[in-house]
Amino acid sequence: MILRYARGAADDDAPFRADHVGSLLRPAWLAEERARWRRGEIDAPTLRAAEDRAIGEAVRRQEAIGLQSITDGEFRRDWWHLDFLSQLDGVTLKENPGPKFGVDAASEQPPIATVTGRISCSRPIVVDHFSFLNEQTTRTAKMTIPSPSMLHLRGGRAAISREAYPDLDAFWSDVAQAYRTAIRHLADAGCRYLQLDDITFAYLCDPKIQATCRANGDDPAALPRTYANAINAALEGRPDGLHVTMHTCRGNFRSAWVAEGGYDPVVEAMFSTNVDGWFMEFDSARAGGFEPLKALPAGKRVVLGLVTTKTGTLESKDALKRRIDEASRFVPLENLCLSPQCGFSSTHHGNALSQEEQWRKLERVVEVAREVWGD
Repeated sequence: MILRYARGAADDDAPFRADHVGSLLRPAWLAEERARWRRGEIDAPTLRAAEDRAIGEAVRRQEAIGLQSITDGEFRRDWWHLDFLSQLDGVTLKENPGPKFGVDAASEQPPIATVTGRISCSRPIVVDHFSFLNEQTTRTAKMTIPSPSMLHLRGGRAAISREAYPDLDAFWSDVAQAYRTAIRHLADAGCRYLQLDDITFAYLCDPKIQATCRANGDDPAALPRTYANAINAALEGRPDGLHVTMHTCRGNFRSAWVAEGGYDPVVEAMFSTNVDGWFMEFDSARAGGFEPLKALPAGKRVVLGLVTTKTGTLESKDALKRRIDEASRFVPLENLCLSPQCGFSSTHHGNALSQEEQWRKLERVVEVAREVWGD
């Protein structure tokens, strides 16, 4: 294995050589405070103060590890996507009859963000989350939001009101405008690193997800291009200085997943999105091989999700370096970065590993990135 890299000025831009997706395991005491709030035992300001404390502690731990991108762990959210989508005008949450997560997770499914009216963004969404985070760190505060495609994949055409949108072109136009407004609100608050969380591309690699799309009245072969166009429309005129990445994976709920399959069916459309880099899941055989990386556009980056958040087993440095070396056969080393394959707690439940196992994995990401790409 030979890894050679000469550091350049672009190393200071997001995505970073050592990066992470965003969500972190909630401390047990914070989960209990949220449970007390649901039971009506504490009020919202008390819960907010508890979240503030937990976020401050998580920021300091991320900084101590050596991460450049700092998140709030998504500690204020229940679900990685719904807390944002439900604040858009025209969106209602309804029961989800779709495919269940594996393992023992079938007992709980996230609702579907259903479109019941015209989509718009009439007020700032998660800007207060970002502003608090940004006050806690001198490093790069990273904010994550769901991709616009998440308003369509779960329920398809059937989950979009025909009264509000007899024509889907009008739907996508409104979605793009709502996202442009939401992104502008974040940028005006000082956000310089935004991640779009988008499971759609990775999900559409799986035949069973494709079958669900057909049942919803959609053509799964056409959806990757539709979603890429929606993302590009949402990013039109994006503010100067705002770095945008995309994260895609095959599901992440209590260490379970939904989809399997390599990126070949979707990579062309996915790499046509106007982002600066893609966080791509590669921690197991369910994600396929590195060959699709050959399609990476010049000057863009792939963040290799090689460190799993599904278990607490710590990856060895040598194993990670071998995988990076394998990926560098298809894309130059200078266009690669390293991260976990997903967040550690995409929902408030969290994955099946301990807090210390989580932090050790993030430390391992930083250690390996420094040894491969330098400080």
